[in-house]
Amino acid sequence: MPDRDSKPGRRRAKGRRRKPRGGRSKGLRIAAWSAAGIVVLGGTGLGYVYFKLDGNIKSVDINAALGTDRPQNVDNGSQDILVLGSDSRAGANKKAGGGQDDGSARSDTAMIVHIYKGHKKASVISIPRDTLVDRPECTDSKGTAHQAATQVMFNSAYSTGGAACAVKTVESVTGIRMDHYVEVDFSGFEQLIDDLGGVEVTTTKAIDDPDSHLTLDAGTHTLDGKQALGLVRTRHGVGDGSDLGRIQLQQAFMKALMDQLKSVGVFTSPKKLYDLADTATKSVTTDSELASVKDLASFANGLKGIGSNDMNMVTLPVQYDTNDANRVLVDETKADQVWKALKADKAIPKSVGEGTATGQADGVVK
Repeated sequence: MPDRDSKPGRRRAKGRRRKPRGGRSKGLRIAAWSAAGIVVLGGTGLGYVYFKLDGNIKSVDINAALGTDRPQNVDNGSQDILVLGSDSRAGANKKAGGGQDDGSARSDTAMIVHIYKGHKKASVISIPRDTLVDRPECTDSKGTAHQAATQVMFNSAYSTGGAACAVKTVESVTGIRMDHYVEVDFSGFEQLIDDLGGVEVTTTKAIDDPDSHLTLDAGTHTLDGKQALGLVRTRHGVGDGSDLGRIQLQQAFMKALMDQLKSVGVFTSPKKLYDLADTATKSVTTDSELASVKDLASFANGLKGIGSNDMNMVTLPVQYDTNDANRVLVDETKADQVWKALKADKAIPKSVGEGTATGQADGVVK
């Protein structure tokens, strides 16, 4: 498994939160971690199971936790969603993710998904978990306050104060208010892929990573849940072994997953649809405004036109830390271009990736 070490803030103007937009099937196209849950919740016609599925969904009241000390909302028709893949070592996640059950959890995968006005295009900004950031003061779900910390790993925000702290840290770093929060855990992701019948990918190089339990020859494969989880987590089995390389694999898998959904036949099989919905709602944690099947379905409606070719995948511009090769530092100048583009609901300049640190796994998965 990749190195799990985590080390233990700025105030923003008051603002209000945009209301979620309307739902149906193709909401999966937000991101790999949130997509499979949302796609099966929209337009299903399974009203008779709503009550049971609603009971599956876990939620966090981000608004109550953070109050009004948040970036001001620029209400221009766009939406911003923080999507996390959680790294808990408890219960089924220990088996899926490996490692020790130390009672903690980390945001092993983090993405800001920006849905542009009109909901026809999206940008996904992956945040390397090893990025050193300034974390603001946070209060965890037990009411314990944690002092602000400078230059700590990004994923320590989640392990320190949970979902609310992760959202607060992202908003502090970006100056952008997150409209929604979606989290999917290890075991849920694995089961969702199995429920879908697997995802087909082509690898241009062999991958062998005992840490993520993944061995693949070069060629075309239909990955089951365990293999898919291994692929999005593999770090040492391909490229330079960096978290940046792993992000490249994750982004390629996301596109493969979205393309696969077009031919899965989910909506012609009520049983498959229900199995997916049941798994998804058991696996997902959302903000309180998306904490029902109805709300998720309504939210997904505006995303139905977004396909893999309409999604721009970007990695937060970073540079390697000269003091620690296992950490990266935000390239503030280029990152500022990203945040300004999103605030203005504009395309992210292609130049933001020039001259920044990058992994060596691009093109390994197609």
